[in-house]
Amino acid sequence: MSTNTAAKKADAAPPYPTRIDLAADVRAKLISVLNQHVADTFDLMSQTKYAHWNVKGRDFIGLHKLFDELAELLEGHVDQFAERVTALGGIATGTARQAAASSRVAEFPAGVYKSMDVVAALADRYAALGKTVREAIDETDELGDKDTADLFTEVSRDIDQSLYFLEAHLQG
Repeated sequence: MSTNTAAKKADAAPPYPTRIDLAADVRAKLISVLNQHVADTFDLMSQTKYAHWNVKGRDFIGLHKLFDELAELLEGHVDQFAERVTALGGIATGTARQAAASSRVAEFPAGVYKSMDVVAALADRYAALGKTVREAIDETDELGDKDTADLFTEVSRDIDQSLYFLEAHLQG
């Protein structure tokens, strides 16, 4: 069974029973939204670490440190999304292969190592993730789960601040 098939099968499985007062069909939808963001956020985290390892140029040390901090922040959000999945009775589909197979984040461009080119590439990806996280706020709120919507709101603020840190380098 391919990793992508395994992830979809786990994601489609009925949620484990829980005493959370959300219907199983609602929880299944929430789990799907959350697992998509596990994949997207894990992928962006790995791309941010890639940038951290490979950035070159006069701004190296500052960007190297910034990218490490941004990756660490994303790692925390991956954990929050995955733990919310399991709290809702689902299976968190968050291996590196599952994330890569499911991520909607564009692949980091090959051959990009110069400092501001790396910043621009990351800024594009942070902006894209920010958009889907904001969409998830509304989607999970419409499903009646204020807690998950609040989680996405918290992540949205952090993604926007991270994007600000990246764009500030490009605007100066």
